[in-house]
Order: sequence, then structure tokens, then C-alpha cells
Amino acid sequence: MPFPNQRTYTIEDIYNLPDGQRAELIDGTMYDIAPPTFQHQKLVMEISATIRNYIKSSAGSCEVLPAPFAVFLTGDDKTYVEPDISVICDRNKISDRGCEGAPDLVIEVVSPSSRKMDYVRKNTVYAEANVREYWIVDPQKERTTVYRYEDDVAPTIFSFDQAITVGIYKDLSITISELLHL
Repeated sequence: MPFPNQRTYTIEDIYNLPDGQRAELIDGTMYDIAPPTFQHQKLVMEISATIRNYIKSSAGSCEVLPAPFAVFLTGDDKTYVEPDISVICDRNKISDRGCEGAPDLVIEVVSPSSRKMDYVRKNTVYAEANVREYWIVDPQKERTTVYRYEDDVAPTIFSFDQAITVGIYKDLSITISELLHL
């Protein structure tokens, strides 16, 4: 949900938030981040671990970083996001501050309060920032919407029981329902 004030915010405003308060910044508008649920965190953990284990077993060089992890998508000070999961393959983008530019893969787990943000606003922002692949994992609808912006702007929708091939790793697939029953 956007902050009520209509002024333009900057990354400095994000850093000046009270301890414990989290927000994201898109084009100068600040959006509050609600605390995640157990199911949300379980999904973030299991998906992150699956991708991390794959990278380790294949001697890959990408990094898997769950939220809270700062991603500075643009070169300005008006956009700052904390994707639930960021996979970054260009280590030159990683700094002590966070990710400087677009991750290769971004995964958002939908919460009731983030539905519109994840499906509409962030989809546009990630596409414009040249994120290669964006997943929207929706526990309420038991589906995952996958955008592979390099291939097509149209999404592919998978039920939680279907295996999803990770576009940046053609030999890795994830079935969300299997992760929920661990």
C-alpha cells in the first residue's frame, strides 16, 4: 500500500525509516511492506534453497539472495525494491549496498496486501529494468505466473502441481507443491 503523502520519496527516505519498518520505492512512491506469513516464508526458504543447492551442485557462480536484500533497479535514487528472492549471475552487480541493477531472476511470493503490486506494478518495473525472468508465486490461487521477458512478454501460468523449468537454468525444474510438503 502506498504511503499517504503524495511527495516524491528517495532512497534516503528508505534509509531514514524507523527501525523495523520496511518499504519499497518505485518511481518516487513509497510502498509499505507488510510482515510475511509462515507459508510465505516457507516458500521463500524452500525455493531459495532449491536454487542454491542446484547452483552449488553444478558449480555455478550465481548468488541467491532472499529478502530483505536491496535491489537498485535503476541508476536514479527513486527506485528501491526488496524482491522475495533475487538470483544474480553478474557478480559485478553485487555491492555491500545490495544489487546494483537487475537480477537475472526475481521471485515474488504474493501476500494479500501485495497482490496488485506484484502482478501489475512490479511486473512493469522488472520488465523495464531488464530482469530476465520473473515469477509470481501465488499461494491463494495455487499457481505461479512466469514471465520470461527475453522470450516473450506473455506469461505462462503453472499450477502448483506442475514442474516449472527455471529459464536461466534449463536443467532445473521446481514443483511448488512438493516444496510445501517438506
